[in-house]
Amino acid sequence: MAKNRYVQIIERIFLSKYQEGMRELDFLRQDIIDVAEELGILLPKNIGDVIYSFRYRSDLPDSIKSKAPEGYTWIIRSRGRSHYRFVAVTEQAIVPSQMLAETKVPDATPGIVAMYALSDEQALLAKLRYNRLIDIFTSVTC
Repeated sequence: MAKNRYVQIIERIFLSKYQEGMRELDFLRQDIIDVAEELGILLPKNIGDVIYSFRYRSDLPDSIKSKAPEGYTWIIRSRGRSHYRFVAVTEQAIVPSQMLAETKVPDATPGIVAMYALSDEQALLAKLRYNRLIDIFTSVTC
């Protein structure tokens, strides 16, 4: 399977700067532009989406994850305007506890919203809102 352009860009940035044992690695927004040019990849219209994608929507490629120390994983943090840092942080597995009770909530999402909702964060936020999940679990009207 071919790697998409975001993966190719972020991989090249990381691997070109990484040295064995590093736990932090700085890079600039300009690095995205430079790497895209170097690889002959069409630059994304929204350059910041490369970073946003790996911070919130997608996992970093295995070639990067494999460089993390045992029990750690890489994340990308902002360091200010157009400055970023790969940081190795302790891996946190979020798993449901078998000791907690399950609260069933009927789906109150209007049909028209559910029909056109995709599988992105906006669809999730719409379902949270229509089903009042934050209200239920915080016991506060939100």
